[in-house]
Amino acid sequence: QVQLVESGGGLVQPGGSLRLSCIASTSSRISRMGWFRQAPGKQREVVASITSTGMINYADSVKGRFTISRDNDRNTVSLQMSSLKPEDTAVYYCDLVSGIRNQYYWGQGTQVTVSQ
Repeated sequence: QVQLVESGGGLVQPGGSLRLSCIASTSSRISRMGWFRQAPGKQREVVASITSTGMINYADSVKGRFTISRDNDRNTVSLQMSSLKPEDTAVYYCDLVSGIRNQYYWGQGTQVTVSQ
């Protein structure tokens, strides 16, 4: 069973920064890791993803403000968020695809609130 544990959420003022981290407990090869977010009343949004070879994708809404990084040896993925806006407020979830069957897993989420 794969477990993902996120950390780093919190309350920040507009224009501020936060860094989210996620560690995955698995012995299987992880092909893709990433982050998605869910805000009340809004559809889930894929924020960023990174493959084991370093290919990265960002949502248009966060390009230029968020940076995803990954440590393949430690099974960790991080999301550096800068120039945060109130519309970035959401629960952020770490997710991954792993194993020969490309199984999908996600964590329990961490709250990010951007407000004065």
